[in-house]
Amino acid sequence: MNRLKHVRDQLRRGAVALALATTLPLPLAGAALAAPHADRAAPAAAPAPAAAATLHLPRPTGPYAVGRDTLHLTDKQRRDPWVPSAGARELMSSVYYPARPGTGHHRAAYLSTKEAQLLLQGIRRADVLPAEALAATRTHARTDARPAPGTHPLVVLSPGFSLNRATLSLLSEELASHGYVVALLDHAYESFGTAFPGGRTLTCVACDTVGKAPEDAQKRLMAKVATGRAADIRFVLDALTRPGGHGKRTAWRYSAVIDTRRIGVAGHSIGGNGAAAAMAADPRIRAGINMDGTFFAPVPRAGLGGRPFLMLGALNGHAPQDQDTTWLRDWRRLDGWKRWLTVRDAGHFTFIDLPVLGGQLGVSDPTAPLPGKRSGEITRDYVTAFFDQHLRGLPRPLLNGPSAANPEVLFQNP
Repeated sequence: MNRLKHVRDQLRRGAVALALATTLPLPLAGAALAAPHADRAAPAAAPAPAAAATLHLPRPTGPYAVGRDTLHLTDKQRRDPWVPSAGARELMSSVYYPARPGTGHHRAAYLSTKEAQLLLQGIRRADVLPAEALAATRTHARTDARPAPGTHPLVVLSPGFSLNRATLSLLSEELASHGYVVALLDHAYESFGTAFPGGRTLTCVACDTVGKAPEDAQKRLMAKVATGRAADIRFVLDALTRPGGHGKRTAWRYSAVIDTRRIGVAGHSIGGNGAAAAMAADPRIRAGINMDGTFFAPVPRAGLGGRPFLMLGALNGHAPQDQDTTWLRDWRRLDGWKRWLTVRDAGHFTFIDLPVLGGQLGVSDPTAPLPGKRSGEITRDYVTAFFDQHLRGLPRPLLNGPSAANPEVLFQNP
């Protein structure tokens, strides 16, 4: 079965796990492509009335309070790959960081109402949940909080194709609460809608470009997305850790708290492929994670220089004998510490916020019945354990083999 059909199957299994509707058409979301008006997902249990729903992110489990800044970054050395007439490549980044308790002003916003509206329209269920309700999801990060003392590892996160960076907020807050600085990215013209300065909201031109292309060209374009994400990640590392010329400061006011010797990268879907591509291109990155993403841009045959890499995916779709053959191919190329973990009853969107929020609405997905609460717990626990072990030097037995506390997680070793 070809990779693009596999991606569509991923989306079919994961559509209800978006958790915002009783039935969802396949969106052009996550890993890649779905044709307009494609098959609809299986019916889910009826959600609680949207008007009564108060959505919230789970409380982070680490010892630190969490701060958040928002950055607009412009790479003047590159033109935007999807809209060259727009000029230089632009990114938005939510920077989460361990904060001093009791500092900071307001709770950070989850999404703007416009971004929430575009996300709901993108999955064709704007009539199910008011955009205001999704935008008002309660977070734990505080704006203008003072950073905790000391220096901290940096983790860069990249979301799935078409998805706003907010869909990785749970994981970002969790990592920051355990002492990480997290740069969570939005890549211009690659989401249903992302707010940029000047009152602009950029939509998914890349989705249209990929969706209209012939199948062979679609594969090449998705590889272009992944390598473009890698270039974005490398630029962000420069912006956060290297002062500009003529005495200019770094892009973030608290950049001095970043330990530049301890940098990791992770992503969901095409963002996970981008994480691997960034590692291949940049020796500053010490460890990486791909969460359920097809490797459209392959891991080099020579590997990743012996650096650790985690592949975390749904059992239905990313087992060694399954449809996405890129995982087995690139598993064999990984030349350092590595783990291939699959999650039973999971779907493509298990590793982001949406199933967690869907669980709060009372939505279940018969094709991916892992409860939303468990989705969030598994993702946060294994991702944090991985970075603890490989960026902080803290042994984490959770990564050694199957755990009675996590019977859904299977260790693959083909």
